[in-house]
Amino acid sequence: MKSYLIVWFNSEGSRPSEVNRRLMSLGFKPIQGSYDYVYEWDSNTELEEILNFGDRIQVTLKGLNVMFKIETVDGN
Repeated sequence: MKSYLIVWFNSEGSRPSEVNRRLMSLGFKPIQGSYDYVYEWDSNTELEEILNFGDRIQVTLKGLNVMFKIETVDGN
């Protein structure tokens, strides 16, 4: 299972390098293409873990004046 993340930056928000540092501290890897980051889960991940991870992302990005979208898919 993988979670893909898209980040929308704001000219009044934090620097992309700071956002990148924080997301990488959560285990995200930057990628090129339709998504900005990917997080790879263990094969037996529960929905509750994914929801809790979404909460951690929100807390980590809070105050940086960015928006994000997360999409978790099985496979790929």
